[in-house]
Amino acid sequence: MTKNIQLIVFPVKDVDKAKSFYNTFLGTEPYVADAYYVGYKLDGLEVGLDPNGKAVVSYIDVDDIEASLKTLKDAGAEIIINSKEVGGGLLIAQVELDGNVLGLRQETK
Repeated sequence: MTKNIQLIVFPVKDVDKAKSFYNTFLGTEPYVADAYYVGYKLDGLEVGLDPNGKAVVSYIDVDDIEASLKTLKDAGAEIIINSKEVGGGLLIAQVELDGNVLGLRQETK
């Protein structure tokens, strides 16, 4: 289903404070810094900050998000966010298993 984790998103309460910390911690500036999401690119891994997030979410890239959701549901996961467009030609979805949230991403371009 996947090759590796491509994105880890951390929930944050104060975007400006978190951005200052992660700029220092990661040693770089974000490639995107909006009120709803801050993203850093690091050697093939993206680290995101989400002020609306409730849990740390690790995302994997998949070729077919709907088939992947079905496979994970059949394996016991609960779908908590069905496939949806988030802009820039990107679909995301999330599942939960044992209190852990796991994300899927698919490029539509």
